[in-house]
Amino acid sequence: MKMKKIAALLAATGAASSAFATNGMDMEGYGPVATGMGGASFAYDNGTAGLINNPATLAFIPTGTARLDIAVGGLHPDVTSSMPGMPAAKSGGTAYYMPAIGYVRKTGSFGYGVGLMSQGGMGTEYGDNPLLSNGYSMMGNPTASGQSNRSELGVGRVMIPLTFDVSDKLSLGGTLDYVWGGLDIQMVMSGQMFNAFATPGGTPLGSATGTMVSNLPAVMGAFHISDVNWAQFDFSQGTNKMKQSLTTTGWAGNFGFLWKAAPGISIGGVYHAKTSLGDMEGHGTLKMNAMTPAGAMTVPITGNLKVVDFQWPETYGIGVAFQVNDQLMLAADYKRIGWADAMKNFSMSFVADATQTDPAAQGMVGLGANALNATLVQNWKNQDVLMIGASYKMSPALTLRAGANLANNPIPDEYMNPLFPAIVKNHYTAGFGYGFSPVSSIDFAFSYAPEVTATNSNMCAAAGVCMTTKHSQTNWQLMYSQRF
Repeated sequence: MKMKKIAALLAATGAASSAFATNGMDMEGYGPVATGMGGASFAYDNGTAGLINNPATLAFIPTGTARLDIAVGGLHPDVTSSMPGMPAAKSGGTAYYMPAIGYVRKTGSFGYGVGLMSQGGMGTEYGDNPLLSNGYSMMGNPTASGQSNRSELGVGRVMIPLTFDVSDKLSLGGTLDYVWGGLDIQMVMSGQMFNAFATPGGTPLGSATGTMVSNLPAVMGAFHISDVNWAQFDFSQGTNKMKQSLTTTGWAGNFGFLWKAAPGISIGGVYHAKTSLGDMEGHGTLKMNAMTPAGAMTVPITGNLKVVDFQWPETYGIGVAFQVNDQLMLAADYKRIGWADAMKNFSMSFVADATQTDPAAQGMVGLGANALNATLVQNWKNQDVLMIGASYKMSPALTLRAGANLANNPIPDEYMNPLFPAIVKNHYTAGFGYGFSPVSSIDFAFSYAPEVTATNSNMCAAAGVCMTTKHSQTNWQLMYSQRF
């Protein structure tokens, strides 16, 4: 009966909102216990966040008992993009909230349950700020589009765990994960950049192919078009952070172990498999603005867009926890995130509707200009993350925590896109836990990521006048726990 109630509660929450994460697209920590300790979580009890951290740690739940955790997190990025001599563009996306819930019961040597949480994501809200909307960042061409630039990517999971105590020293655990993802994107590309992408071989930033490229000369001749001023992918639900225009679902899983190596010393390890997600798909508009004898003309072409083979990467790690005495525990984890395989390219495929409401759009489609494939080069690097933390029990009710999450920036500067600036490196964290009784408690964590700056040498208005993005964050998580 309790499992049915938990499943109903999960369904009522709907899709978790987007998470704007900071180990690339991963969170710096899952659950306030782990986050307060710099994200270290592989070898000690950190509640039902162990579902995503290391499912083997769920074995710490005493046999014959259960645990319910209900949590919410707030992520507050501070992102600004600029070019020398031009007004800066500050992202208006400064607050994102994420729900999470988990329930686990242990019977004999086995543990089982269910949980939901946001995995991570990235994005920005620049609106129609001239720096990006006018195309300056896209290799010149100051034609004003007045169109918005924004992105919002979120990935979440429902996880079904199973744990088994092999012995009093060794426990194994794994989860089967149902994964979903959503993406909003409004991206303006100047005519100069569009032409560079469409040139055979493209540019260092990417390439464009398809009948909208190969048949463009025929379209320009038929409509007496002298130049393309700008283009925009417009697939967005606006600022509704609980819904995205492009969506996908699929599966993943992870497996972990926990070894109580000696009194007070535990070692844990985990392997997260790469996801198996379908292409992200949705319906929207590809806008093209062209120069004709009568002036500039905007053509809105409706159709379906796919983000091809977007996957969450393979991750693995190992950690140790040392209970120094009754008050003090120390923990340290290392994990490696395989961004290089998952984020080599960001590929989009657009196919126009056969019937268009705009006459010019219908004319373009009628001339065979109905498909566009665009590839944005990413070339992310694998990310190494060191997580260290400590907790100190001040009293039977109060525990204090602190830690650090130290990582490299996975995005090469020359491929950093201001719409996806997941460039943050290090985090410094603190938190506390307070027990109201032996069966109920709250936990809170706060993290600060100092500002990181990246300048893209491939995204310049002129020599030495290139796009620079700065990104810092403050995040928090709060959780209520009930034991049965």
